[in-house]
Parts: sequence; C-alpha cells; structure tokens
Amino acid sequence: MSSISHNPSTETKGTSTPVNSPRSPRSRKAAAGWQQDVKSISWWAEHAAIIGLIGLVIVFTALSPVFLTVGNIQSILIASSILIVLTIGQSFVILSDGIDLSVAATMTLGVVAFGMAYAQGAGLLLSMVTAVATSAVIGILNGVLVAKGKITDFIVTLGTLSVASGLALVLSDGKPISITSIELINFSTHGVLIFGNPFIVAAVVAIIAHVVLFRTRFGTHLFATGGSKEAAQATGISTARIKIAVYTISGVLAGIAAILLIARVGASEPAANTTFLLNSVAAVVLGGVSLTGGRGSIFGPIVGALLLTVLTNGLTLMNVSQFYQPLAVGVVVILAALLSRFQK
Repeated sequence: MSSISHNPSTETKGTSTPVNSPRSPRSRKAAAGWQQDVKSISWWAEHAAIIGLIGLVIVFTALSPVFLTVGNIQSILIASSILIVLTIGQSFVILSDGIDLSVAATMTLGVVAFGMAYAQGAGLLLSMVTAVATSAVIGILNGVLVAKGKITDFIVTLGTLSVASGLALVLSDGKPISITSIELINFSTHGVLIFGNPFIVAAVVAIIAHVVLFRTRFGTHLFATGGSKEAAQATGISTARIKIAVYTISGVLAGIAAILLIARVGASEPAANTTFLLNSVAAVVLGGVSLTGGRGSIFGPIVGALLLTVLTNGLTLMNVSQFYQPLAVGVVVILAALLSRFQK
C-alpha cells in the first residue's frame, strides 16, 4: 500500500508549469533573447534584404494601384529571373573569396554566340548549347588564370570583361540579330499560375545551387576555401580546383541567363549591359553574402535580386525618370554594404 500512497512532492512535480509554457523561465529567457536580437543592429543586418523587400512592397502598393496586380507581379518575377541566375553564379564566386566582373559581358557573348548559331541554320537546341558552351569557356579562362596564373581575380575578370565585350562586338559586327522562334515566344509567355517559365528556370537553378552548396562535399570545400584558403589547403582541399569550378559555374549560368534574355527580347543584342554586373554584385551584398568569402546562402541573394527588381519596377510605375534609378540602386547597395559590417 505504501507504493501507491499519496506523495505531495510528486503531485507538485506533476502539476508544475510545463517547460514550453509561456510562463516557464526557459520560455521567458527565449523571448528575452529574441527581443535582444531584434534590438541588435546585427539582426537587422542579417535580415536587411527581406525587410527591405517587404518595405518596398508596402510603399509601392500604397503609391500605385497597379503594383500588386497579377500582371505586374508576373512581370516582376520574369524580369528578375535573368538577374537571379547571374546572381547565383556571382554568389558561388564571392563565397570562394573572389569576384566576377565579367559576368554580364560573358552573358552578352553568349547572346551573340546564340544569335550567330541560329542565323547560320543551327536549331534552337544547338544554339542554346553554343551559348552556354561559349560562356563556360570564359568562366574556365577566368578560373585558370586566377587559380593557376596566380593573378588577382579583380584584374583577371576586368580583363575578360573587355575581351568578352570586344568579341561580342567583333563577331556580330555590332549589329543585333533578330531571332524569331515560336518555341522561345511560347516559353517566355507561358508558365504556371503567376510564375512564368523564365522564373521557374531560375527557381530550379536556385534549388540545385542550394543543394550543391549545403548537401555536397564540393559545397563544404567551397565554404572552407572562402573562409581560409591556407587552412583549406592544410586539410588537403584543392583550392585551385574550387576556384576553377566556381568561375566555370558562373560562366555556365551566364550562358543560361543569355538564353533567358534572348527569350525575353527576341534578339541577339551585342551591346554590353553593365547594369546586370552591378546588380548581380549588389544582390549578393544585399543577400548577406560576405564579400571576403566563406559565409552566405543562396536564398539571401535571390531576395536581393527581387528587391532590386521591385525597386526598378516601382520607380517605373511612379514615372520616375530612368536616370534616377541607378542612383536609387547605388544608395541601396551602399546602405547594404554598411549594414554588412555589423553581421555576425
């Protein structure tokens, strides 16, 4: 009978406040910690892109009745797809403690390669392969010169920027090539719900990139290389191969972006568009990727790319002159760079 006798201490334990109760010390401590994080400038720095995107959506929705319509949302997503793909390639390079200044020019060369192949009678698929292969060659060249030539990535990619831009103009004689393809038209004008096919392609690229970065040995070696090249080499990681790989990835993605650009404008335009270069770096900075490598994600730069696209779209709807738009982007990038100094 004593084994089932009433025990006040046991009852007290059984009816005490649960661990997950809002009144428990642990819950109060967690809530206090969250409030402390929000008050910290580093928290705002870590979430600058998503906070900025939400803020812009609220502002432009209040100022323009057209902004939040289905048609405009579709336009924003489609317009952002090219920048998202370029930004993902740029993210791989910056995560390795590098930078690719040639990414926009590489895309332009891919556009010209596509146009030339298509004009000479190659089919759509072969023209796409030509665009990606041509862009990949520039990426491989960047990687080899940086990794094997021991040349600063800034100088290498600045040089290949000029090389790719010059080749695009020489090969095309500075003239655009009109590309009339029912398949490309259907691709660029169709999709699933509000998501156009170009944005779906960008989303697939983002998912693959995320898996590669966070679920593969290559991703682990990439973060290690960006964090400390010497430490990575000491553990047996071939940092040269990592460098060549990330620049090749950037080149391949520039080729994919070239295809998306042609599908959107319906022509092979040889003029270089430096806006894509500046915005790809800006999106990476906004997304919280460390410019010194070794820390970052794929989601953050994508949000950064969406933020820049929303900013441009909203200013256009507000009839703000396009001359002021680069100014606005520049201010946002500088603010993001300042905030990045406070990231943990």
